[in-house]
Amino acid sequence: MNDPQKAIARACLEGAQSDTMNFPEIVGTLIEAGFEGYAIDYRRATATYYLTDGKSIVLEAHAVSTAIAPKFDVSLIQAAIREAQQQVPGYTYRGFCEKAASAGCAGYIVSFSGRRALYIGRTAEIHVEHFPNQ
Repeated sequence: MNDPQKAIARACLEGAQSDTMNFPEIVGTLIEAGFEGYAIDYRRATATYYLTDGKSIVLEAHAVSTAIAPKFDVSLIQAAIREAQQQVPGYTYRGFCEKAASAGCAGYIVSFSGRRALYIGRTAEIHVEHFPNQ
């Protein structure tokens, strides 16, 4: 992984956390730089960005202040995802992360080629969210 790719991964994480980039902008930027996906881990407060050649970079992400609920509640996760997709008034990425954690989500994996995100509970339950048609 080269320095410009590392800088792009950092910029995308910062863009999400500061609400200056939305999900489609982040995905497009990362794809253009050669990434195939990324993973957010709420328990470790990390973001890992993966290149197609297997190389990756792990960055420190903001920590959620909400305890990750023991029960994985798909309906609450879906509601948080819909708010993000619709950019409802008052939406923030930090707020999304807090809602996801309170819904029992321990993290998520985004696959660009698969055009989906997998939301993962503490006991490995999953919810698969396909990218909306664009």
